[in-house]
Amino acid sequence: MLEFENVSKSFWTGTRRKVILDSVSFRVELGRSIGILAPNGTGKTTLINMMAGLEKPDEGVIRKSCRVSFPMGFTGGVAGNLSALENARYVANIYGMDPDYVESYCKWLCGLGEYFDQPLATYSSGMKGRFTFALMLALDFDMYLIDEGMPASTDVEFNRKAGDILREKLRTTTLVIVSHNPSVLEKFAQEAAVLMDGQLYMFDTLEEAKQLYDYQTQG
Repeated sequence: MLEFENVSKSFWTGTRRKVILDSVSFRVELGRSIGILAPNGTGKTTLINMMAGLEKPDEGVIRKSCRVSFPMGFTGGVAGNLSALENARYVANIYGMDPDYVESYCKWLCGLGEYFDQPLATYSSGMKGRFTFALMLALDFDMYLIDEGMPASTDVEFNRKAGDILREKLRTTTLVIVSHNPSVLEKFAQEAAVLMDGQLYMFDTLEEAKQLYDYQTQG
């Protein structure tokens, strides 16, 4: 379970105070994957980083009673001067997993070929995104955090395998997916919410959430 209790978060932009959350309370239960719709600029990444523990609230409490992943695509936990192979083994040790397994899993999923042995600093953004996504899927979490869905990739085989893995993980884990695009959420979300004007509005279905989202963004 992941719970926000009276959580507030804001930033000073230099000209005004930008409010991400204003005394917001909600709970994500294990076994019910949720899709969060949020227009660009409302704080999607900040919200997902707070869930992961990468950013702290200004006020309120965030409680976690399960293993929550780092956000898909997060590169703060990998070193650019190390290869994908070295990063995979290093992170596996941090999480107490078999380095051989994590290395081989990432190598199979990424499809990076000889680049798997090259420093991440030499990768394109797409290659780095594929590696960090594969690394997240290789580790054992109860709840996976995804910002804007799968990383943009022209690699058809990677997209197919990663999509299949995500759908399989839905059987035993919980996904939290944040996006401005409702179609990204349709494949995975069972419940939905809308992040808007510093509040998070929870709904039982994505269709209900889309009605509010469409009204606010298109009205």
